[in-house]
Amino acid sequence: MKFKTSITDVKKDGSEVMRGEKLTDLIKEKTFAEVIYFILKGQMPDESQLTMFNAILTSVIDHGPATASAMNARISASAKNDMHVALAAGILGFGPRHGVAVESAMQFLMKNKENKNVSQTLQEMKERKEYVPGYGHKVFDTDPRATALFALAKETGIAGDYCALAEAVRSALNESSSKSLPINVDGAIAAILCDIGFDAALGSGIFLIGRVPGLVAHIHEEMTNDTGIRRLDSTEVEYKNA
Repeated sequence: MKFKTSITDVKKDGSEVMRGEKLTDLIKEKTFAEVIYFILKGQMPDESQLTMFNAILTSVIDHGPATASAMNARISASAKNDMHVALAAGILGFGPRHGVAVESAMQFLMKNKENKNVSQTLQEMKERKEYVPGYGHKVFDTDPRATALFALAKETGIAGDYCALAEAVRSALNESSSKSLPINVDGAIAAILCDIGFDAALGSGIFLIGRVPGLVAHIHEEMTNDTGIRRLDSTEVEYKNA
């Protein structure tokens, strides 16, 4: 069985080439964010793209211990699992309701880029009880991470048609919603990645790359504190006779 790849070529003599560049040169000359961008997209970012990509990774590095992913990771670590096991448990805590909405948000924006009647589309989705990925937040009325990312996108000149569409969707959603539906960090990242030209299939992967350091920190803290295995108190469990 052979794998065909244009990503990395490792030779027996110890040489390693990634996307046509020597790994030893990348080690000496490029930042981690640059090389992540490079290995995913196949080209080096310009200064504005690098600034924006670095900000995206920073914006999702952690969101506290109350998220499903962090709880999964910490519960696993409290059971004395190794770092990689607890990290895998944390990653498995992500889903459409937490963390990995970037891809679907990118797909939504790409599908509706030429849509001249977004409000009607949103109304039809509402009637079908379909939610718009990248909008709404459990805690925030305005997601400060999204605000900061959009401000930087404008400052760097990255903001384009997709960022404008994301804002138009936000306005239309809030005209008919009984509660505030801000653009959340997933939606902001989705719009910006679309304007940069990333494939939607990479969206959630980029989110996960940014979040892994936060999960590692939570796992390490849980291991260091070693307060015992995490479990629900009996008062938090209600038995219902079927």
